[in-house]
Amino acid sequence: MDKFSAMQAFVRVVEAGTFTKAADSIGMPKATVTRLIQTLEKELDTKLLNRTTRKVTVTADGAAYYERAGRLLGDMEELESSMSRAKASPRGRLKVDIPASLGMAVIIPALPDFYARYPDIQIELGVSDRPVDIITENVDCVIRGGEITDQSLVARRIGEFYLMSCASPAYLKRHGVPVHPRELERAHKLIRYFSPRDGKLYNVTLQKDGEMVELDGQHQLAVNDSNAGVAAALAGLGVLQTLTFLVQHHISSGALEPLFGGWCTEPKPIHVVYPPNRHLSNKVRVFVDWIAELFSRHDLIQRKSTLPVRTQRAPPALV
Repeated sequence: MDKFSAMQAFVRVVEAGTFTKAADSIGMPKATVTRLIQTLEKELDTKLLNRTTRKVTVTADGAAYYERAGRLLGDMEELESSMSRAKASPRGRLKVDIPASLGMAVIIPALPDFYARYPDIQIELGVSDRPVDIITENVDCVIRGGEITDQSLVARRIGEFYLMSCASPAYLKRHGVPVHPRELERAHKLIRYFSPRDGKLYNVTLQKDGEMVELDGQHQLAVNDSNAGVAAALAGLGVLQTLTFLVQHHISSGALEPLFGGWCTEPKPIHVVYPPNRHLSNKVRVFVDWIAELFSRHDLIQRKSTLPVRTQRAPPALV
């Protein structure tokens, strides 16, 4: 048995869902694909696939084998590409994990540019604020905001972000416009954020002219997703401290009002992170370079665009 061909056939059947589609995709007769997988199951002494007249599904052993086989085939593909002209045109599957806020606002809208440059790369994109174990989950790279605490990983700083405070006009009409951040401790409701990793509730922090204010104010709602926080602020549920690039459009339109002109947060870094002991393949390298270029020129990440001037009036500047 050609084990490499059998492995390829098995992976394609799992991905295609049927023997017929898999056979067409790799240019083999269906009977050959069937025979290869039957021989593979016999050699491994385990059932890899559940077959019915309508569909094919993987068994538990099949799922485990698929994960490892896909990784081996990917490594083989990288080895071949590094020895051929494919190095100039990287290809293959790339597993990336990004925060939901950055993904929806910045990265996903820019992906057409990436695919125009690298049409042969297929990205498997995890989009969430869930902490990902890069090694055990076989992720090629992740984008993360804040300091990187795991010193065993390679982290390339590609940008920074700021937080700002804002609220809806309807909320401010009901509760008044706070002039100083400390007013949030008494007469206002906050929309708080808690960590999806450990449930920690984050405080509101602001600084101006050397004065630092850290608030643990009252809240009726806490969320673990930045986009949910913005939705809550738009609904008039309280004062929100959030990423500047998430609310720029809403501030420009007047749906949200910026608060505390002159008060801001310390810049927080954005990194692209990948394992140190993994060969930085050409497809990973071009993605890392592309994301760094994107962040260096993207208007939503640039500090100067945080509070755009409206047609009618200019909001207080955030410096």
